[in-house]
Amino acid sequence: MATSVAQSSSTLASLDQKVALAKRCSHEGVVAGAKAAIVASIATAIPTMASVRMLPWARANLNHTAQALIITTVAGAAYFIVADKNCFSYSTQELIQTCP
Repeated sequence: MATSVAQSSSTLASLDQKVALAKRCSHEGVVAGAKAAIVASIATAIPTMASVRMLPWARANLNHTAQALIITTVAGAAYFIVADKNCFSYSTQELIQTCP
């Protein structure tokens, strides 16, 4: 009976550590993704706005909705790519550390 109580408390501690690691990983992924989305938005907005002002084709075919769609698509893609990459790198590091 005492060994099962000790095992359950050790598995609960291990589970708490895993939950804490997952929360930290997801938080850092969100922060890194948000930073990447901001950079991608700026890097996309400048050429999009410049092309709409300078190129006749873009002026005729890219209304405000199209411009916003271009910018937000790139920002969303950057967010998810960086957040995923960040979480995968954390899980890979954790796997390497725990495996003998």
